[in-house]
Amino acid sequence: MRIYLDTCSVQRPLDDRSSARIALEAEAILAILALCERGVLTLVSSDILSFEINQNPYPQRKIFAETIIAQATERITLNDTIIMRAKQFEQQGIKAIDALHLASAEAVSVDFFCTCDDRFFRRAKDIPSLALKVRTPLALAQEVMP
Repeated sequence: MRIYLDTCSVQRPLDDRSSARIALEAEAILAILALCERGVLTLVSSDILSFEINQNPYPQRKIFAETIIAQATERITLNDTIIMRAKQFEQQGIKAIDALHLASAEAVSVDFFCTCDDRFFRRAKDIPSLALKVRTPLALAQEVMP
């Protein structure tokens, strides 16, 4: 199975774990990444993911995220088709950068797209024409764990 983790998902393991939800999501992401390392899952990255990670002003978080996406076996190059699809997602209330993540993942037919962003998750999962499954880290872990 091919998965795409957006930036907030990639960086979830570094978030403050004093909240039970964040702690559980961080562990779920680490478990998913372990499955990627073992070859059970395929991690997919993108130009927009690299761009967003590069904008991070916190060196530790930036290095961590770069290390994670370096494990991806496939990288999606931004193109006009992805940009046009992202504009359609924006019309459905999704922020521009999130729309580019989603359109990138859809363009290469990943099986699952993972996000920790509640607003983005709610809007993306309700797009009827979306050709992939949008999941939270916990839901994704439940679906992909052997």
